[in-house]
Amino acid sequence: MKNVTIYSTPSCHFCHATKEFFKEHSIVFNDYNVSEDSAKRDEMIQKSGQMGVPVIFVDNEMVIGFDEPKLRKLLEIKN
Repeated sequence: MKNVTIYSTPSCHFCHATKEFFKEHSIVFNDYNVSEDSAKRDEMIQKSGQMGVPVIFVDNEMVIGFDEPKLRKLLEIKN
């Protein structure tokens, strides 16, 4: 099983879309709310070099934004 992490905020539409995509495909993921968790926000900025959300990691592969084709490929989800 792949290790999936999303850095998100409650007001981010694309964060919600990404999490719904994960749920639809039964993907287990860690969700860090960077609007409340300053340590995780700093970690996200250090890893991604920017403050936009969502920032998603599938194992060590970073995806910035809800890039469904890339997520499907990394998670081996068929169309």
